[in-house]
Amino acid sequence: MQPWLPLFCLFLCWPSGAKAQDESELPFMEYLDPGRLVTLKWGFDESKGNITFTLSINTTGWVSFGFSPNGGMRGSDIVIGGVGPSGPYFTDRHATGNSLPTVDKEQSYTLLSLKEADGQTTMSFRRSIQSCDNEDFNITPEPIKLIYAYGITDDIKYHSTRRGTKEVNLLKYMPESTLPGTSYINFTMDNIEPLIDNVDHVHHILLYGCPPFVTEDYVGPCFSGNIGDHCFRVTAAWGVGAGAFELPENAGIPIGGENSEKFYRLEIHYNNPAKIEGRTDSSGLRMYYTAQLRPHNVGVLTTGVMIKDKISYKIPPNIKQFQAYGMCNTSLFSNLINSSVPDLQAFAVLLHTHLAGRRVRAGLFRNGEQVDFLGFDENYNFEIQQMMNLGKLKTIKPGDDIVVECTYNTMNRTTFTEMGLSTTDEMCLAFILYYPAIDINSCWSHPDTTGLNVTTLLDNNDLIEYENSLKDASQIQVVNNVNSQYALNHKGVMRNIGETPTYSCRNGNAPPSSNNRAARTPSMSWLVILAGRALLLLLLK
Repeated sequence: MQPWLPLFCLFLCWPSGAKAQDESELPFMEYLDPGRLVTLKWGFDESKGNITFTLSINTTGWVSFGFSPNGGMRGSDIVIGGVGPSGPYFTDRHATGNSLPTVDKEQSYTLLSLKEADGQTTMSFRRSIQSCDNEDFNITPEPIKLIYAYGITDDIKYHSTRRGTKEVNLLKYMPESTLPGTSYINFTMDNIEPLIDNVDHVHHILLYGCPPFVTEDYVGPCFSGNIGDHCFRVTAAWGVGAGAFELPENAGIPIGGENSEKFYRLEIHYNNPAKIEGRTDSSGLRMYYTAQLRPHNVGVLTTGVMIKDKISYKIPPNIKQFQAYGMCNTSLFSNLINSSVPDLQAFAVLLHTHLAGRRVRAGLFRNGEQVDFLGFDENYNFEIQQMMNLGKLKTIKPGDDIVVECTYNTMNRTTFTEMGLSTTDEMCLAFILYYPAIDINSCWSHPDTTGLNVTTLLDNNDLIEYENSLKDASQIQVVNNVNSQYALNHKGVMRNIGETPTYSCRNGNAPPSSNNRAARTPSMSWLVILAGRALLLLLLK
């Protein structure tokens, strides 16, 4: 653990709003691969309803770019082009599986230019932001999983390792920024190295603030009875596939200070199912700090299904769809806070499950009725976990309920899956970023499973009854504060989350239509590493 004395404020700033009316027609740019061989530039015109892309890849073969519901081929909207012996070629396609994408009946993309020079192929094209073509993927103001692939010849065939995925919010793009004059401190397992050394073994990284009574450091396994097991105030995190996330320009995460945390716990979860011996790791987070304090302190609220030993919450095997629920009743906050509880302004969320997760939704309820979503991912992908900007502030008032719903697929499993810490266990969590920060770490629940201990495989009728029993059971709610104190409610009632919002298409003057793939709203995920680097900035007071 790391002792900390001065007061800092942790932040990543975003610009007040990315605009399509920049001087350049294509003001935005991202490298889609770690080696910076694949470059995407884009710009959009909301009044005309179109978006323009330029894709450049270091190859003289075919190139492709697309939008994917989950980061894979199936269900993707793809364009493929190149410059062959007979000249340029370009087609709008869609993928039904891990095979050559099928040419669309309607070619909805317009090729603007396609050239090959100096070992690089550059393809510029335009399309509607929201298309009414059933075979196209609508672009929404959420992070979208972009995919690419390319070949070394113009023979369009299997790409092998020449492919990749990156999650980008095209319409609300927030470029990574570093303030001039900032310094940084590294936190790693051996004295903070800002790289993910072993992406195949590192499952996730968490940096927790510790309560005041933690005054000694230690190094050892997590949750083994050490004093650091009391450190649960999330300060920063990294999850598989995470990119950089930037906080609002008026807010930052406070760290340290006379009346705040002095020690921090760096927790790294590893996944080594093949039990490979002799591997070492120095992964961690890099923390930037500056003396310019922000007006609002940011907090991170952990919600969803409580993870704790001896809680029986089993997900049956060989099931295509099974739903689990966790909840938070914010009225319990006042039991642990001396002052009045303010309205909380949520601005970002990370939705988190493990390998069996397929969909995650977080609903906000007031007076028993759902008033909003705090986030949803209809095509959850464990390998792409990125914190999502909500696009606007969403107010959580005292007494509101937060419900987290997770949908799992266990068709490839033969035994029950437990809720737990292992990669092969499951979780159902939403990490909500908000301000002003209050002294609450977590607010989560688990059903009272007395009499529901299932040990045998279930038929379809029993499965439905079991799933409903978990949801309808009394929900045991637990709220923890920064001093490791807790409040309990044994009679929580689970609310029903409504239908996920969809986006309607519009072609020219045609009336809106919902018969398209826009409803496959893209993913939302977790905090702070881009290409293996944690980019966090701290405000020094």
